[in-house]
Amino acid sequence: MSCGQPHETPCTEILDHLYEYIDNEMPEEDCAAFKRHLDECQPCLEKYGLDAMVKKLVQRCCGCDEPPVDLRDKVLARIRHVRGEVAVSGSGE
Repeated sequence: MSCGQPHETPCTEILDHLYEYIDNEMPEEDCAAFKRHLDECQPCLEKYGLDAMVKKLVQRCCGCDEPPVDLRDKVLARIRHVRGEVAVSGSGE
């Protein structure tokens, strides 16, 4: 996803680190650049809002259940895999 506008931080980098920002795991010095990007990029802001809402919904519905230790790694690996499939299928091959 990209809005097509030039940014100090590219949209792909923002989206790759979205959950670090949402989960307050991002270094403080990186948060300012991240927030600046969200302030000027509507598509990334919308993605942030959607992902933040999903996180809150999951937390509300499943907040008392302890997730498996490796769940985050499995989810991130699956996302990378799907992104790779989308990239290959979108290249016309």
